[in-house]
Amino acid sequence: MTRYFEDIEEGDVYELEGRYDVTTEEVKEFAEKYDPQPFHLDEEAAEESIFGSLAASGWHTASMCMRLLVDDFLEPETSMGARGVEELRWIRPVHPGDTLRVEVEILEKRPSESRPEVGHVRTKLTGYNQHDEPVVAWTALGMTRRREPGVDAADGSED
Repeated sequence: MTRYFEDIEEGDVYELEGRYDVTTEEVKEFAEKYDPQPFHLDEEAAEESIFGSLAASGWHTASMCMRLLVDDFLEPETSMGARGVEELRWIRPVHPGDTLRVEVEILEKRPSESRPEVGHVRTKLTGYNQHDEPVVAWTALGMTRRREPGVDAADGSED
């Protein structure tokens, strides 16, 4: 079932099905391209760091969780991108061997005042490791296609 703006309710929490297995090779490859700090690239240096072992870049962690979001929540027919991220927190390090999963909470929604085909949806994404410990969280301002542009689903009236 395609999920339109009208199908989304404030307070809903979606536990996504997908999982992402973090590998040493990918941690190092991402770090080499985008965040070449020693604790992301070198196992000996990482052991001496505050992480105690090789750790994924926070940007990599966010990217892995974004992949899960795209695969299991955002829909090609209705996702219209995002207006930005209000807050991003890296809560605990992610290490090779971890398995990530994602939950999405709907915080707020409102129809666009200028574009009747668009609904604005504010969400909180939380990424968890295999121990159900949160590792990353962000609040985003997404745009979702409306099923019936210009009609308020709650009462059928025009905007």
